[in-house]
Parts: sequence; structure tokens; C-alpha cells
Amino acid sequence: MSTLPQIAPKFRPPRLHLDGTPAVLRFEDGERISGELEVVSVTGGLLSLSQSLSRGVRVQLMFVTVAGSVMAGAELLEPLTKTLQPFRFVSLDPKDRRRLESVIPVSVYHDITEPAWMKKLRAASENRYEPPRRITRFAIRAGLLTLGLICALCLLYFPLMKHIGR
Repeated sequence: MSTLPQIAPKFRPPRLHLDGTPAVLRFEDGERISGELEVVSVTGGLLSLSQSLSRGVRVQLMFVTVAGSVMAGAELLEPLTKTLQPFRFVSLDPKDRRRLESVIPVSVYHDITEPAWMKKLRAASENRYEPPRRITRFAIRAGLLTLGLICALCLLYFPLMKHIGR
């Protein structure tokens, strides 16, 4: 996961207002609580919880969008009310960030977003740099069998050449 820079942006990122999308917060000790995601952007958002939590607590935040599930590290900010808790993302995987960017409406923000052709190119090249796959046992056995057959043919072919040449 990439760590997000803490520099104040020159513009306010576009936000998506949701109608209480279910979210799960997982604490470092493994405890989990559920809540609802009210607002989200690529830098953070607003949660509706049964009770507010302390400022500065770090959690893993998990929720589902129409583009897929998102799991990110988040730091809780000062509560607005007893139930509304803002947060900021502290770590967000590039794939999760792209999922968020794909669901947040940016029609008002054309001047600060990348062009559509660039998003299309990025999506097409997303899987370009996958790590090489491990060689399976079947592939190793097939390679050894092929090598053995080639050696056997060579051993049979060269003695026959001696007899033909005489």
C-alpha cells in the first residue's frame, strides 16, 4: 500500500455523498465495529457510528462501492457530533484509489482531473506489470520428459549415422 502525502492540496477533492453505505472498522487489536459511510473522497470521508471514537485512532476501513470493495488505512479525526466521525486515509492501495476515483462524480472538476483517454490507458495497463507466475510441477515434469525424449532420440540417431556412413 502506498502512504498518502500529508501536504494540504491546492483544491478540495470531489466528494461522493452516500446514503449510508455499510462500512467496517478494524482496530489494531482485531476488534471490529460497523458503521455507515456518509461521504467519501480520495483523501477521506465521514462515517456515521453508534458513538464517536477518539481522535488519532488508526483503523483499517472496509466498504463496498459499485466498482468493488475498498480497504484502506484510515486515521479518525475530531468527531463532529456524537455519531458523525470524519477520517482521512493514511494508506490507500492504487487499485482501491482507482475504484474510488471511478465512482466519485467529477463532472464539475474537469480542470483538476485527468482526461478520459488517460484513465482508459491506465485501466488497460493496470495488469501489465504482474509478477511472473510460479512454474508448476506439471510444467517441470513436462520439460524434463521432453528433455529425456530428446536425449534418447540423439542417442539412437547418432549410432545409426555411423552405420549409414559406412
